[in-house]
Amino acid sequence: MENENLTRDEAAARSVLLETESYAVHLDLSRARDGACGTYPTTTTVVFSCREAGASTFLDFIGEVTGLEVNGRVLDPAEARDGARVLLHDLAEHNTVTVTGRARYSTSGEGLHRFVDPADGETYLYTQYEPADARRVFATFEQPDLKAVFTFSVVAPADWTVASNGAETGVEPQADAPDAAPTARWTFAPTRRISTYITTVLAGPYHRETDSWTGTPGTAGEGLEVPLALYCRRSLAPSFDAAEIFDTTRRGLDFFHDLFDYPYPFGKYDQAFVPEYNLGAMENPGLVTFTENYVFRSAATEAQREARANTIMHEMAHMWFGDLVTMSWWDDLWLKESFADYMGALAVAEATRWSTSWVSFANRRKAWAYVQDQLPTTHPIVADIPDLEAAKQNFDGITYAKGASVLKQLVAFVGREGFVGAARQYFRKHEYGNTTLVDLLDVLAVATGQDLAAWSHAWLRTSGVPALTAEVTADDGVLTGVTIVQDAVDPVTGRDEPRPHRIRVGLYSFDAEGWLVRTRAEAVTVDAARTAVPALVGAARPDLLLVNDDDLTYAKLSFDERSLATLLTSIHRVQDPLARATCLTALWSGVRDARLPVGSYLSAVMLAAPVEGGVGVLQSLLSNAGTAVERFAPAGERPALRERLSDFLAEGLRAAAPGSDLQLAWARALATTARSAGRAAGVVRAVLDGDERIDGLALDADLRWSLLQGLAAQQRVLPGELEAERAADPTASGRVGFTLASTAIPDAALKKATWDEAVHGDRLSNELLSAAIEGFQLGSHELLDPYREPYFRALRGVWADRGIEMASRIVRGLYPGHQDLDGLPDRHPVVLRTDAWLDANRDAPPALRRIVVEERDHLLRSLRAQAQGTR
Repeated sequence: MENENLTRDEAAARSVLLETESYAVHLDLSRARDGACGTYPTTTTVVFSCREAGASTFLDFIGEVTGLEVNGRVLDPAEARDGARVLLHDLAEHNTVTVTGRARYSTSGEGLHRFVDPADGETYLYTQYEPADARRVFATFEQPDLKAVFTFSVVAPADWTVASNGAETGVEPQADAPDAAPTARWTFAPTRRISTYITTVLAGPYHRETDSWTGTPGTAGEGLEVPLALYCRRSLAPSFDAAEIFDTTRRGLDFFHDLFDYPYPFGKYDQAFVPEYNLGAMENPGLVTFTENYVFRSAATEAQREARANTIMHEMAHMWFGDLVTMSWWDDLWLKESFADYMGALAVAEATRWSTSWVSFANRRKAWAYVQDQLPTTHPIVADIPDLEAAKQNFDGITYAKGASVLKQLVAFVGREGFVGAARQYFRKHEYGNTTLVDLLDVLAVATGQDLAAWSHAWLRTSGVPALTAEVTADDGVLTGVTIVQDAVDPVTGRDEPRPHRIRVGLYSFDAEGWLVRTRAEAVTVDAARTAVPALVGAARPDLLLVNDDDLTYAKLSFDERSLATLLTSIHRVQDPLARATCLTALWSGVRDARLPVGSYLSAVMLAAPVEGGVGVLQSLLSNAGTAVERFAPAGERPALRERLSDFLAEGLRAAAPGSDLQLAWARALATTARSAGRAAGVVRAVLDGDERIDGLALDADLRWSLLQGLAAQQRVLPGELEAERAADPTASGRVGFTLASTAIPDAALKKATWDEAVHGDRLSNELLSAAIEGFQLGSHELLDPYREPYFRALRGVWADRGIEMASRIVRGLYPGHQDLDGLPDRHPVVLRTDAWLDANRDAPPALRRIVVEERDHLLRSLRAQAQGTR
């Protein structure tokens, strides 16, 4: 639709003109079970004031407008419609506008998503709006700084469960036609003043469990009683571990009330786990939505449970950072996401049983940030977001994980007490309002007594990953000099932008039992290109000198020659889990930067993995090893490396403790490797057939699909095997597993059918589309090379015809990025074809160009690593 892409300037002008008061939204979902009914009636009444009588503005609505009333005047909706906008003219000082229309059910996860459970045929609905999809459901001023009070009412089948942000205030049976299924009307209490993108509706035959939380005397929660509820699909209820989720929720509410000293402001606290969700979760106040991947229908490791706890805490932190106080525009998206990412890790570390939270953060979240921040599309944490399409693309590793890493550094910089004090002032000063970076810096300055303008510029308004290296000199086993060298060129501006780092430099040496243990740690402030550490002169030369010990700052690390040699032969002897994780992340960065050969990295992994006790670290290690072999190793050396990795994974699986999380991690890694390695596929085939029994390994549905996907890619599934597995697992997860496996089969006709459906069809939902694309990409060059040119020809059409969510999955997922080096990396045919497309399509939407640029960079990085060989 025209005018979907609201600009920052348009939003700012509307914000100056208007002050919104309330919305009353009514949705009629009575025919939602009818798959032939693609739309539903929606009615919105919005009350607002206008600071300039007689002025014009517009509401946002993506749907059919059937009626429009402005201040009692009935207008022709056709005349008021301009693309995705409803034009409003001659406004009064106080205005009431009612828009009636029909909105479309979604299968892309945007707006009101409709899902039919293959297990029992039941229909489930939920909404997802961020950053600007509320307008797909009701007419709205779709920008975060026009907050209002929202009151929802919903008509739906009488046997359904319906929920929204506010507490339920009534359910009334409706007078239905004699032959119609009974319906009822749900009404909900008005919300506090919130932004449009965090409103929500849930409807369907959801399984529901309830509990409550009571505030602790002497804290901000004293006297507060918060009703708790959990939702999931009925067919998942047997797998729903509500007790653990409630326990985490209560711990989080305890923790944040103590930390923030501000009572939870939104009444009830519901959490719904919903199908085909595009995100990990969304912080709708009063009704948080999560991916139902957090309902573990098969075996789940402690790392998975910790990740779920982290997401629960992340979303809970948003009740304060994001919902109570909201950024004015998407430039400051980090004001909520970076804080929530940091607070999620902190809450898990300090309020739950998972003491390895910061190790997981170093392994997963920071690794994501390092990758994103080295792309050509890198941007400052405080980004330039000119419009909604740019906002959609900015939910990335920089906004979330780099921002959280920088906040961790800020806490080290100003102290925890000052940081927490600033947060408390921030909530009190700006409750139910909107803020920018300046507002945060003001409260930080007051709380800490420090002018953070220089810190803010260095960390929040520059781009790229600073690199820290230690230059070490020694004489006769004694350190004579240690200098921390910082390389901090901003790749966007080309300027040298040294960041201020408060770090610890750790010295590690082998003890009598052969463990690498910390013998000394020195606090250092690094704020220039070179920083000497005189306090370490005279210390015994360590076997490993670790810059950024305790992972306090955000930087890539390189090691001095002695330290690198120690790690490549003895990484498994680093006793401290966080130190070990920090070192492993640095080695992985070396592979990605073509500084460390794949073979050397694989050898280090083969030392570290068998003795790694943390399942989250093990999963990352094994995943990175597979990526190193498939993407960064030269094509001629790849087959031997695949078999070496296969043997290693098979041996790790056989040696793992029966029934343990570690055993499951080894099995999953073997299944992934079986997609390309014949020897791994042989082990998988034997395990599935029962010819090799792995004691304690439960071949549940999810693991079986993973194993079968590897076999399918190797054309080693038996006739009818996938269909039989699908019949035995008639669930939503089973449908996804079957889609991936069947599209992975190396058959030209199947690949063509998959391509046609993904690019030109409309039958696949968001989750099935991704599964089909992933399976399609598991193929030889002979099968996939014919689609190179069709890919580039299809890009503009896909972007124009599909919503941004589905189009992004297609453009990113089908890029021909798995290539082998043939000559110079930047002269590879796919790189050249990408350059030609970018040159010929300078007028393409920036969000589309961004994806293509990023995929080109991923390809070029892999080709450059291949050029280095495994040495």
